[in-house]
Amino acid sequence: MDGFETVIYERKGNIGYVTLNRPRVLNVFSVQMRDDLYEILHAIKVDDEIRAVIFKGAGEKAFCAGADLSEFLTAPSVVKARQIRLLRDLWGLFRSMPQPLIAALHGYVLGSGMEIALFCDIRIAAENAIFGLPEMGLAIIPGAGGTQTLPRVIGLSRSLDMLLTNRRMDAQEALDFGLVSRVVPGDRLLETAEEVAQKIASYYMTAVRNAKQAIHQGLDMPLQQGMDLERRLAVNTKISGANTG
Repeated sequence: MDGFETVIYERKGNIGYVTLNRPRVLNVFSVQMRDDLYEILHAIKVDDEIRAVIFKGAGEKAFCAGADLSEFLTAPSVVKARQIRLLRDLWGLFRSMPQPLIAALHGYVLGSGMEIALFCDIRIAAENAIFGLPEMGLAIIPGAGGTQTLPRVIGLSRSLDMLLTNRRMDAQEALDFGLVSRVVPGDRLLETAEEVAQKIASYYMTAVRNAKQAIHQGLDMPLQQGMDLERRLAVNTKISGANTG
């Protein structure tokens, strides 16, 4: 699968690699990037041979430094620009991906870049990573889930502090707050993400996918409902495993 303008997709064995590829402009998120990611994620979603996916940014300076303001703020209106983006629900597609998604984050991880990272299941940061949601400075609010995903990861008060004051967070603080699960030297970022992806890929695929589903869906349920979901998925995992024996 090739021919995309803003994203590189590669597959090595049962690991997929999605690289945001606009390094000259810090990999900022554009309409074309949305369309490219939408097509790539759709293809990955139905590919049972892909066991895990690594997201990364090209170049040395950024994973993704936010939305492309040359598009976004010169559109007929910000509302209209967001309506156009919603014609393809990329963010809903991110949430529905059965494969574990691993974000390898370096440099600037801002705005849309942070929202992409928040839709990933495991976030690994290089020591130079800087996180932020700069929308307050643009007189708007996040429009790709940031107000909903961030509090679920780092809590209410820290999310409000970060969003309302336009405060940026370095990698160590992100680790302390649980925004990322690991911080590594920059030259070990991809290697670490690959080690995590390969370990996940070595496990029974149905168990991995059911565990991901149980956690994500269960977070939005009362405890008893979540326990019932886990029980159903546990039975499904055993049945599936027996059928492959």
